[in-house]
Amino acid sequence: MRPPYPPPPERSAELRRRFAEEARSERPDLSTLCLLVGAEADGALDEAGLDGAQIELDGMAGQLPFRPGGPRSWAVALCELLGERYGFRGSPADYQRLESSLLHDVLRRRRGLPILLSVVWMEVARRAGAPVYGVALPGHFVVGFGSPDEQVLADPFDGGRVLTGDDAELLVAGATGASLQPSMLGPAEPLEVVLRILNNIRAWASARPERSDVSLWAVELSLLLPSHPARLRYERAQLLVQRGDFADGAAELEAYAELVGAVDEPAAARVRQQAHAARAMLN
Repeated sequence: MRPPYPPPPERSAELRRRFAEEARSERPDLSTLCLLVGAEADGALDEAGLDGAQIELDGMAGQLPFRPGGPRSWAVALCELLGERYGFRGSPADYQRLESSLLHDVLRRRRGLPILLSVVWMEVARRAGAPVYGVALPGHFVVGFGSPDEQVLADPFDGGRVLTGDDAELLVAGATGASLQPSMLGPAEPLEVVLRILNNIRAWASARPERSDVSLWAVELSLLLPSHPARLRYERAQLLVQRGDFADGAAELEAYAELVGAVDEPAAARVRQQAHAARAMLN
């Protein structure tokens, strides 16, 4: 189901200004960034809706037991509250819906992708004082509790089920065919989480050429993050040309060629040819 409508240009510009400001702050707030992504997708999400989502996260955090114990106790408490009482979990069908990547819709539907459900877990747990963080396993995002020597993992997509070491091995093997490495179990920083969410949105939209509007705003938000792949500039240029904005697309291709030229002049020459072809479309 398509969100009702995108925000008007003035609203979008304000949302992007706030997104960039939050992303560059000393301690970026994950829920704020995710909700601003949602507002860029869904023009019906106004300021009251943004505030309401934060209040809902606060309210759920207030229902957790006070300092239940060690990492496993926290993981079990979150599973009982969010997975069992509230019914947050995922299903294969959620991968086909844009709403599964939008935090306000995940809070409403109690369904979403592993990474968005993990955001709910992390934000509720963090508010309650839990030692929680995201763990970006290849192909499947989960949450971790506690320090590395006593780490407990939980899978919000499976209702918050507490994972054994074998479970984590199977998740990684199923996604990549490779074995679980200790480096995969480290905490994911908020901006890494947001970039991965935007990558998921871009992947969803790239499979639906008629939704190049979604691809474009997801790329443009990614470019507002302090650290992002340079090739996103090329992707943005291609999208602009695809959508008939030949002048801006050509300008972006030329800017990208300047970046690439320092390390790969033949590649830069090919990009300049694409820019020339885009400008020719204006005639």
